[in-house]
Amino acid sequence: MKTLHDRIRGCIIGGAIGDYIGSPFEGRPGPIDVAVPVQSAITDDTQLTLATCEAIMGSGEPDPDAIARRFSEWYAQRRMTGIGSSTLKALRDLSFGAHWALAGANGEMSAGNGAAMRIAPIAFCVDPLSPDGRKRIKDASSVTHRNDEAYVGALAIAIAIAAPDFDFIPTIISALPDSNTRDRLTTLTSEAPSTISALGVRFGASGYVADSVPLALVAASRAETGTFKDAVLGVISAGGDTDTTGSMVGQIVGSKVGLSCIPEDLQSLSLDSEPVLQIAQNFASFVCKNSESGTSESRLFRAGTRKA
Repeated sequence: MKTLHDRIRGCIIGGAIGDYIGSPFEGRPGPIDVAVPVQSAITDDTQLTLATCEAIMGSGEPDPDAIARRFSEWYAQRRMTGIGSSTLKALRDLSFGAHWALAGANGEMSAGNGAAMRIAPIAFCVDPLSPDGRKRIKDASSVTHRNDEAYVGALAIAIAIAAPDFDFIPTIISALPDSNTRDRLTTLTSEAPSTISALGVRFGASGYVADSVPLALVAASRAETGTFKDAVLGVISAGGDTDTTGSMVGQIVGSKVGLSCIPEDLQSLSLDSEPVLQIAQNFASFVCKNSESGTSESRLFRAGTRKA
C-alpha cells in the first residue's frame, strides 16, 4: 500500500498535471484526440487547491475563515487564472470584506465545479462519511458556492480521494443525498461498456457539477486497469470542462497510485507558474505529522487511510 505521504503528493501534483494537460482543450466538444501539450499552464483548479493547502497548514484545520482569507490573498496578488463566474463573484465579495458564509454564489446557476475541483486537500483532513466531515466539506464549499448540488459534487470527490482503492463508486452512491449528481453517477455506472469519451459526448461534460463530477468519478474508477496517463487523457478526450475534469481525475488517481507511480515525463511538465511541487510536499508532511502527533486535532487527519 502506498504511504500517505506519497498519496497526498500524488493527489495534489496529479491534479495539477490533469489541469495542465486539459486547459488548452477547455470548451471544445468531444471527442478530442488529446496529446500532452508542449506549452500550457495550470488554472484556478490547481491554484485554489494550493491555496486550500496553505490555508489548512496555516490554521491547523480546514477552517472556512482561513480558506476564505487565503483565497482573498491569492486573488489580490493576481495568482489565479481562468476563474469561473461563481468563484469570481465570491472572490470579489470576499475582497470587499464579505463573510465567507455570505460570499459564495447561490441559485441554480451556481451549481458549478468550483467547490469540487478544490476539495481534495480536505479529503485528507476529515472523514467525509462522518457528520463532522460533511459539515466541514459543506462549509468549505460555501466559501464560493452556496449551492447544494455544488456541495454534493465536492462531497463525492472527497469520498473518492479518501477511499483506499478504486472501488469507491458504490460507497459514493450510497452516501450522497438525493441529487442530480447522484442520479447521473448511477446512470453512467450502468453504461459501463461505453468509453469515457462516448459518455461525455452523450451525457455532457460541461462546467455543471452534475455533468463533470460523475464523469470524472467513472473515469478515475477505471484507472485500476489502466494507467494515470490513460485515465487523464481519457476524460479530457470527452471535451467540455477539460481542465477541471482532467484535474479531478488526476487528483483521484494520484491519491491511489501515489506520486511514485505517475510517469516522470508528466511530473516534469512546466508547473512553475505556482510552486506546485513545494506546496504539495509541505502539505503532505503537515498532514502526516498531524496524523501521528497524538493530539486531539490529529483526529481530523486520519481519513486519508480509512476504508470508504
